[in-house]
Amino acid sequence: MQTPITLVIGASPNPDRYSFLATQLLHEKKYQVYPFGIKKGQIGELEILHDWPKTGTIDTVTLYVGPAGQVAYYDAILSLAPRRIIFNPGTENPDLQALATAKGIETIEACTLVLLKTGQY
Repeated sequence: MQTPITLVIGASPNPDRYSFLATQLLHEKKYQVYPFGIKKGQIGELEILHDWPKTGTIDTVTLYVGPAGQVAYYDAILSLAPRRIIFNPGTENPDLQALATAKGIETIEACTLVLLKTGQY
């Protein structure tokens, strides 16, 4: 059985960035991860992807872009119909949270790294 896919929005090849660390930890814990970002590069053995994933394949969206940067992705995120969206610290966005909630998508303000490390993911 395949694990659900997590879309990391704002994936970065910089090992000091939380998106890098979260992508790496998701992969280490055997989650399928789709690292989506604007910069070219790798996160471990995973290539950062620039093509938007197909509708219906994403279980979780975890955000590593601030509210202003999220606006351009509102429709694309909602069209994926994920089960949940994780708003990591600094990405909290009441507008996107309201849109997601209206579509029946769970929203969580939490740190993906903490959720993974404490077994709450």
